Amino acid sequence: MKSKRKKKDSRPNWDEYFLEIAKIVSKRSTCLRRKVGALIVNDRRILATGYNGTPSAIKHCAQRGCLREKLNIPSGERHELCNGLHAEQNVLLQAALYGISLRGSALYVTNQPCIICAKMLINAGIREVVIAGGYPDKMAREFLDEAGIKIRRAK
Repeated sequence: MKSKRKKKDSRPNWDEYFLEIAKIVSKRSTCLRRKVGALIVNDRRILATGYNGTPSAIKHCAQRGCLREKLNIPSGERHELCNGLHAEQNVLLQAALYGISLRGSALYVTNQPCIICAKMLINAGIREVVIAGGYPDKMAREFLDEAGIKIRRAK
């Protein structure tokens, strides 16, 4: 007699699914120090993706070298001294380029956003940030908390 017990669903849950896609997006990164991928989701639909790297039509860091390495700048500091954009910035810009509203959406990203990205996410109307890994920027977490944006590390 067969058991009536349901088989465990082997599919990834939504957080796992979207963060796995963010990890794949990060593989397009042109950054020499840290590869980051991001995507914005609303109602379980992907609206835009982004990865960190130099702006379009600008030489990649692999071609010109890493300015931050040359200047010995630690991770999490002096974000303006970089040839690239962060994945969060690129995902916001991609949505803007194609006229996609992000109000009430969730950001899935391989690392916690920095303070600059956190401020942009707040003003873009992002309601939740789901991260796979950390980043040394306490102020960013404080801003997201104060703005009422839920930030959580996926399990």
